[in-house]
Amino acid sequence: ILISLLTLFISISVIGQEKQDYNLQDFYSENMALTMKTDEIHARLTEEQRVAQMLIASLGKLGKPYSAVKPLIEKKQIGGVIFLSGDPEDFRSQINEIDDMHKDWPMIMSMDAEPSLLNRRMPGTPEMKPTAELLTEQDISLAVEVIDNILDYVGFHQNFAPVVDLSASNVAIGNRTFGLTQDEVAPKAAQFINETQKDQIVATAKHFPGHGRVAGDTHKKLVYIDGELTELGLYPPMIEAGVLSIMVGHIAVENNDKYSTDGAPATLSSTIVNDLLRDELGFKGIIITDAMNMGAVAEIPESCLLAAKAGCDMILMPPDEIGTLNSILSATQNDPEFAMQIEASVKRIIRLKICLGMEF
Repeated sequence: ILISLLTLFISISVIGQEKQDYNLQDFYSENMALTMKTDEIHARLTEEQRVAQMLIASLGKLGKPYSAVKPLIEKKQIGGVIFLSGDPEDFRSQINEIDDMHKDWPMIMSMDAEPSLLNRRMPGTPEMKPTAELLTEQDISLAVEVIDNILDYVGFHQNFAPVVDLSASNVAIGNRTFGLTQDEVAPKAAQFINETQKDQIVATAKHFPGHGRVAGDTHKKLVYIDGELTELGLYPPMIEAGVLSIMVGHIAVENNDKYSTDGAPATLSSTIVNDLLRDELGFKGIIITDAMNMGAVAEIPESCLLAAKAGCDMILMPPDEIGTLNSILSATQNDPEFAMQIEASVKRIIRLKICLGMEF
């Protein structure tokens, strides 16, 4: 009788919790009701709809045309959109139109709203100090406030910021970094993350395992970390700060016995994604690739499938969304272990969407 009463009490408690609203602070909590809700949503999605959660298509002047992406949204074949460049009012109208297509298919809307890039990504927004010039806690708070107010108004849920790379001399990083040393960058980036996520915007630390001290630009070609991962120490403080998303860069690692990527970008390396970031550093949030149309990775056959196999949860800007969807689906049907890994990835994304207040 005692066991029956206890079971009944737990059931009533869980039912009561299911009615509550969640926020981003709940993502890492041990909340039985949130886990049950995640599992329930996962169970009623089709296999294709589950994998679709992982795919983030692009829109905007630097992205794909709306005519190419709209059918993917209508057929529930992608889980989110990154807006690359355009007018904020146009983005707001487009997001509202997308939201109206399906009330039961919420998508994460994202952009690179770094302090250094915001005005270029959305002309007409306030000009801001570049990240490198945010010197005080007040500077960072004001920057986050401006950015988050704009993102919330337009309809964005995820910001691919902050950059936690160390070098201001790298051509791809420049003034997008908070500083040149870990002591400079870590506390500023952690503050940026905390304040962003308190505003119900997902923050993203990038570019794992470190893009600052390499030669070259991954937008154009594969770049290499030669030897020690000298920027790796930045990521435990980001994880400790509760960052919900980490972006992996298209950076190969060579001359490193433990973390060699065998000539492949880190995004396609299970050594970097699963073994190092997920297992060794204990990151339990969303792992997202850098854009999969970049020069460092675009010519590699089946690169999006390889990124998923490496352990990435979100595939950003796959050149061929349908091809990626089908290749991941096919691979899960022939590999039970990979199928379990994809299930875990999809459940992380569903959980994040619930914590963003989204309804399926």
